[in-house]
Amino acid sequence: MAGGVAEQVRPATAGTSELLTVGVEEEFLLVDAATGIAAPAVDAVLANVPPELRGQVQLEFQTSQIEIGSPPGLCLDALRHSLGLLRTGVSDAAEQAGVRLLAVGTGPVDGPVPPLVDNPRFHRMIERYGMLVPGPGLNGMHVHVGVPDPETGVRVLDHLRPWLPVLHAATANSPFYAGRDTGYASWRSMLWNRWPSVGPMPWLDSHEHYERLLRELIESGVILDEGMLYWYSRLSARYPTVEIRIGDVCASLDDTILVAALVRGLVGAALDDIAAGRPAPRIDHHLLVSAHWRAAHDGLEGLAVDLLGGGLRPAWELLLRLVDRVGPQLARHGDLDNVTPLLEKLRSQGSGAARQRAVHDRTGDLGSVVDHLAAATRS
Repeated sequence: MAGGVAEQVRPATAGTSELLTVGVEEEFLLVDAATGIAAPAVDAVLANVPPELRGQVQLEFQTSQIEIGSPPGLCLDALRHSLGLLRTGVSDAAEQAGVRLLAVGTGPVDGPVPPLVDNPRFHRMIERYGMLVPGPGLNGMHVHVGVPDPETGVRVLDHLRPWLPVLHAATANSPFYAGRDTGYASWRSMLWNRWPSVGPMPWLDSHEHYERLLRELIESGVILDEGMLYWYSRLSARYPTVEIRIGDVCASLDDTILVAALVRGLVGAALDDIAAGRPAPRIDHHLLVSAHWRAAHDGLEGLAVDLLGGGLRPAWELLLRLVDRVGPQLARHGDLDNVTPLLEKLRSQGSGAARQRAVHDRTGDLGSVVDHLAAATRS
């Protein structure tokens, strides 16, 4: 999370009534205001960001991207307020620079590949990984939830593994790429999966196991450093949190708040299971990989792999099962009044991918999709 907020994170205690902190990072695409093509404009946009917001706004990998990060907190309304100010402030700054801010997984309109941000680490990544990078920029969201210690954090992550594919489906928001429909709800996921360390976290026995595997990945040259451990869930390298990083950036703030609440609920439910001695389900890793592929392909409107019951089920059925699992945690954190209407809205309007396709079906125009995304980003 941007803005030097690590000292504000209050770790939870497993199995207690202590509330869990939650914070969110969101990455966005900058596009030309006239064409919708990814625009290398991040320096100009940053220069226009209001001074009071700059500590929570930062560069990303490519000059067509920009990232915001909320302070961690206990209250979803405060999280909404913080992210709303940031989305609006950066949208205004982008328009002043002659571009638009889009909350989208990757660029829908074809165009030249923007250059990287001039950062020595990024240049080393290009030297090591070559042509894995091309594209307008891949934009995700990361949800951080406080945990008491790394050992407990790893155990929480084991408990989360079977639930993350349905959140992957719920956040799908990149059906278009290079000017056409990809056939996937989250094409960003397909592009992102080219990197060697992207994928579900494997089953881990302990924090020592986590650290040993991380060390071996670095020593083997597969990744450059801890920051390149791109598992869908991991321990944060900077904060006393678990970090869930599966999703496309959500089109609307409503979607972001809903996902943040559900992630916090899953972490709380896992902590309760750990305190009660209930083991995490041992899901076969390849089946987990397959479930995430299905989530990226079908999104929330299609079918999903039921990792706990077997077979295929409507993705919405599995999302409602997840909501049932975290219900006590939503109540404990005072989140039900937020989550209930947001879930109903998502059901009635569809996922980000479905909304984009609905606009395109109605207009036949990717420019209208870009207009829709710019408006949704501000919402």
